[in-house]
Amino acid sequence: MKALIPLEVIEQRILLIRGLKVMLSTHLAELYQVEARVLVQAVKRNIARFPQDFMFQLTEEEFSNLKSQIVISSWGGLRRAKPYAFTEQGVAMLSSVLNSERAIRVNIEIMRAFVKLRQILGSNKELSRRLDELEKKYDVQFKVVFEAIRELMKPPETKKRPIGFLVEEPHMPYRSFKGSKKRRRDEQ
Repeated sequence: MKALIPLEVIEQRILLIRGLKVMLSTHLAELYQVEARVLVQAVKRNIARFPQDFMFQLTEEEFSNLKSQIVISSWGGLRRAKPYAFTEQGVAMLSSVLNSERAIRVNIEIMRAFVKLRQILGSNKELSRRLDELEKKYDVQFKVVFEAIRELMKPPETKKRPIGFLVEEPHMPYRSFKGSKKRRRDEQ
């Protein structure tokens, strides 16, 4: 069966907040194709299913930081309420609250994205552990190799482009015009 939503789209919406991988209610509503208020309303009707480790509302500071990082129009201009953040377990619980065919299919795809992310992070930790073991076994001559491997394992740094335009103008020497009327007469 063809994916309803590309995996990359889901992965881009998984954020790290309070040290947890979460998805925001606004993003989930967009994926489920429901209004955010409808999603939150369904959750509040079934609040017993969503303890603090499944879902929490962002603080004003978290929301402000997030808005400044994600400069896109999907925030809907002036938002009245801070969005909720759902952990992997909270997203799984949403499938019992939102009972549409689309919600079920989207939830399956979201769960697959969380699993893939966990596998990537787990394999990177395993690789680091093995590298540490190898480093202890071998002498100093391999230190350069191990440092190079660790550099390759680091996530790439994003280069921020400067805001605005870079205009290169030709350099024009400045002239002094003191006594310029006299010089102009002499030059003619």
